[in-house]
Amino acid sequence: MSVDFDTAVVGAGAVGLACAAVLSARGRSVVILEARNAIAQEGTTRNSEVIHASIYYPAGSLKARLCRRGSDLVYARCAERSVEHKRTGKLIVATSDDEVPKLEALFVAARTNGVPELAMIDAAELHRLEPDVAGVAALSSPVTGIVDAHGLALSYLAEAEENGAALLLHHRVTALDREPDAWRVVVRAGESDEEQSLRCREVVNAAGMGAEQVAALAGLDVDREGLRVHLCKGDYFSLAPSAPISLSQLIYPVGSAAGAGLGVHATVDLAGRVRFGPDATYVDRADYTVDESKRAAFAEAVRRYLPTLEDEWLAPDFAGLRTKLAGPGEGFRDFEIREESARGLPGLMNCIGIESPGLTASQAIAEMVAEQLDSS
Repeated sequence: MSVDFDTAVVGAGAVGLACAAVLSARGRSVVILEARNAIAQEGTTRNSEVIHASIYYPAGSLKARLCRRGSDLVYARCAERSVEHKRTGKLIVATSDDEVPKLEALFVAARTNGVPELAMIDAAELHRLEPDVAGVAALSSPVTGIVDAHGLALSYLAEAEENGAALLLHHRVTALDREPDAWRVVVRAGESDEEQSLRCREVVNAAGMGAEQVAALAGLDVDREGLRVHLCKGDYFSLAPSAPISLSQLIYPVGSAAGAGLGVHATVDLAGRVRFGPDATYVDRADYTVDESKRAAFAEAVRRYLPTLEDEWLAPDFAGLRTKLAGPGEGFRDFEIREESARGLPGLMNCIGIESPGLTASQAIAEMVAEQLDSS
């Protein structure tokens, strides 16, 4: 029987759009189904927009491998497609002698993951590079940078559309039914109760916060499969432009590298504006309001490495949500990127729990998705 498209990609964030670009480049007809009325409205653009180098992730994990590969791909794409970016460099700062062993452990882990150009620097060199930053030592990662995340997403969409892909905004998937030779994908457009269906050989689930629901629609027991997503909120505060603090690189604290996030770090965006965040709080629902009462706690955290910071120099900026597979107090959980033939669902490709470094890894994830579908 005929199909409408070879592949339906559910979700138009960075990962979904990257999948559409890579799969369409390999000759597939692709439709992208996005529930919202614009692309990249959730995790893609509500984050620090960092091009990570693969420092923190366990050796051999998908996060480590795909981040390292993805970093190279993102820089190459930005150069080729004129996506605004900057190789700022990053300093992970030890603020006391007892943090130096943690810094050294990160250095070893990063070298194992293949991160290039790393260097351990002392307090004098740290002060020379960033006079406002206090610390006894730091790990320097020159290949870390920042990117216009929305511009990166648009570059994937442009490539996909050049290859003939179609984008359907405001189209929510309401059912996924496996037929003998294809998937019947049922969608609802806009606010209408009317549904329509498409037949596709493959379905790529890159729905971000909705990924577990899409997996359940396809027939997977998400709890039994360990695919339940936990929302973890991160608030950001911005530094007043008049504040007498200047940074040229990204600054991360070493002592907060474990847990739900990487600690309240400092980033410099493409306009030169300094932001601090995110913190990490598990929540039951999507909420993008920034709790202004956190100002004092943020300032206290930041003063570990920027001791002259005053509370009143901080203003609420924005919030983001991470889709984590690890719940509160749980250990490391890797990305779940898997084709589901082994579970009786051939042609279903799940990308679930794609939190940081998902933006950096987006094109590498798409390559992995294509390889698994090609071999299934």
